[in-house]
Amino acid sequence: MTRYLLRRAMMAIPVLFGVSVIVFLMLHTAGGDPALLLLGNQAEEESLERMRQEMGLNRPLPVQYLDFASDALRGDLGRSYRNNASVTDEILSRFPATVELAFAAMLIGTTIGLVAGIIAGVRRDSIFDYSSTFGALLGVSIPTFWLGMTLIIIFGVELRWLPISGRVDPRLGADPSAPFLVINSLIHGNWTVFRDSLEHLILPALTLAGWPAAITARMTRAAMIEVMDNDYIRTARAKGLRERAVVRRHALRNAFIPVATVIGLELGGLLGGAVVTETVFAWPGVGKLAADAILARDYQVVQGVVLLLAMVFIVLNLAVDLIYAWLDPRIRYS
Repeated sequence: MTRYLLRRAMMAIPVLFGVSVIVFLMLHTAGGDPALLLLGNQAEEESLERMRQEMGLNRPLPVQYLDFASDALRGDLGRSYRNNASVTDEILSRFPATVELAFAAMLIGTTIGLVAGIIAGVRRDSIFDYSSTFGALLGVSIPTFWLGMTLIIIFGVELRWLPISGRVDPRLGADPSAPFLVINSLIHGNWTVFRDSLEHLILPALTLAGWPAAITARMTRAAMIEVMDNDYIRTARAKGLRERAVVRRHALRNAFIPVATVIGLELGGLLGGAVVTETVFAWPGVGKLAADAILARDYQVVQGVVLLLAMVFIVLNLAVDLIYAWLDPRIRYS
């Protein structure tokens, strides 16, 4: 197992290198001048040239990339072009908000998807099966921004049940960028902040949970149907086991292997930053940070967010591979 972990860690190096090169070249060849953006269209050419020299934009691209890569290896992702703040600090300050939103959405989506998929797979060709399949099709077809705005109009504007933007009411004095605001307020017994932050979390979490719920439901249904037709399931039934025990002890664990892959990839995408959802709900996470940086042509911040997304996917893929060995004892890693 140790050799396998080391091998996977070594494989992550060329992946991160390739991602960093591609993103660096795409951003720096996309057009736009950060110096002109900072100083304005009325700035003199001498001032622009001085700014480009200070930012290192007048050097060859290979030199700029090598500087960026060497600093990134030390944990320094550069400084933002907009406010001269550390990109690493900005990402780390926003990442907990995205983690909170992603895990809430994944909890909702995975619960709905697993329950619907298991029942649909066990009760194949039933009314529930057709209904869950139709619901999963809607979940993967409805655009995230449309679902988010619809929930805002219904529950925030018309019914006025839930807040429509932000992470917490600013009048409560809580820091909207505080890490894991819901959990921290619950632990410290700040029930006002806990209730308000939880209410702010509901709509974006429901919006973000639509896609994972649909994908998980479809994958779980397909895996359950395949497993339920195997010989060991018929043998378990012949021994007199109850259907619930057959599903729980024999079918579910074997069917969960492909489902675990889907859940890991979906969680990676959510942790990488749900750009659309965070923008719609003004959620102060990594996705909103990336969207603002793209509009401002803040290359350093965009590069940092993309590298974070790559790291998240690598770590989660490794975790999923390790879960395989726990789910299926036949899997062994040399």
